[in-house]
Amino acid sequence: MNENQLPLTVGILIFDQVEVLDVAGPFEVFSVTRLNEERRRQESSPFRILLISERKGQVSAVGGLRFTPDVTIEDCPALDLLIVPGGWGTRKEVKNKTILKWIADRATKTRLTASVCTGSSLLGKAGLLEGREATTHWRTFDFLRDAAPNAKIREDLLFTLDDPIYTSAGVSAGIDLALRIVSHFFGTKIGQATARQMEYPYPQNDQRRGHT
Repeated sequence: MNENQLPLTVGILIFDQVEVLDVAGPFEVFSVTRLNEERRRQESSPFRILLISERKGQVSAVGGLRFTPDVTIEDCPALDLLIVPGGWGTRKEVKNKTILKWIADRATKTRLTASVCTGSSLLGKAGLLEGREATTHWRTFDFLRDAAPNAKIREDLLFTLDDPIYTSAGVSAGIDLALRIVSHFFGTKIGQATARQMEYPYPQNDQRRGHT
């Protein structure tokens, strides 16, 4: 990738009762990525990360942790990558026409749009999973089927890479997906080095943990 195109801007949508690790996992991956490991302390991440909410003000995640958005959906700049996390709050957000319209619109302008956990149900309701492979948390396959009846739901996969729409299984699987996104943009060696920095196993394949 041409360095003049960097940093890539990543937007992570947040909302009340969003799952903490769905946000923090990808955030950590993108923030610790470096293109030159030997200059880790001198160089910055090739990603610029923004937390985005529907309105100004703090968002209360599952468990009570509070996130402060950088921008709202009204003043959000152009994005290269949109991450839609999950959590209990998705049960409300699947009925939020403003958010669904914004997701659908942004997906036409990003290089990649990705979901973590039940965030895939928001992608489904936004019309982005028609005929596409998708997955979600193992407890919520029926929730995804309701949101995306024409999606090819993969209960066996940890993540799906159906360009330009990516989805992952629940919670910690967002880290795996984010590492594969790093590899998508910058190559496997950079993705593996990022995982090593986090002391997290790089996902060698897309199989859901516990499946063979």
